Amino acid sequence: MRGLRQLIFSLLVLALASATAHARAFRTVVIDPGHGGHDKGGQWGMVYEKHLALDTATRLEGELKKRGFRTVMTRRSDYFISLPERVRIASRYSDAIFVSVHYNYTWKQSVSGLETYYHSGQSQPLASYVHSGIMSKVRAINRGAKFARFYVIRNTRCPSILVECGFVSNANERNRMKSANFRQSLAEGIADGVVRFRKSG
Repeated sequence: MRGLRQLIFSLLVLALASATAHARAFRTVVIDPGHGGHDKGGQWGMVYEKHLALDTATRLEGELKKRGFRTVMTRRSDYFISLPERVRIASRYSDAIFVSVHYNYTWKQSVSGLETYYHSGQSQPLASYVHSGIMSKVRAINRGAKFARFYVIRNTRCPSILVECGFVSNANERNRMKSANFRQSLAEGIADGVVRFRKSG
């Protein structure tokens, strides 16, 4: 009986390792700029998360293309797209990972920093690599790579993460995220993490 349990456990470990290795054999990155249209996301004055996310995602697309990836954007301009539709777009590609780009907001204006979220075990390494990438590019509070149940990362089948690129509600970070150089650095950091994730497979 013990031998059977050990065999089953070994087969499960092998299956998980195989699934992870297969998941990393990708060439497509589905980039998901958060919010859009009537859904402004976090905002402070005239600074809207939906605009910041789209600009950062567009820069990320450019960086990934330079690195040889095929890219798919869930939106390319300021219009609303539902969460299920974002997941459906990601599901069209069998050789993909999914990166959702957001900026954070909280009523506590002192809170700041960057954080990256994952839901599944196959997504955790992607979150770790991407989070390390962005932290190497910008000086900010490191809020870590964390588990979460956000709809888009919970319902996509491929490795999927959601990156929070700073708090719109924090005055210092808000001033930084209005800078094109800051958003470009974040895009480069995410792209570096994606490359490291693929190489790790």
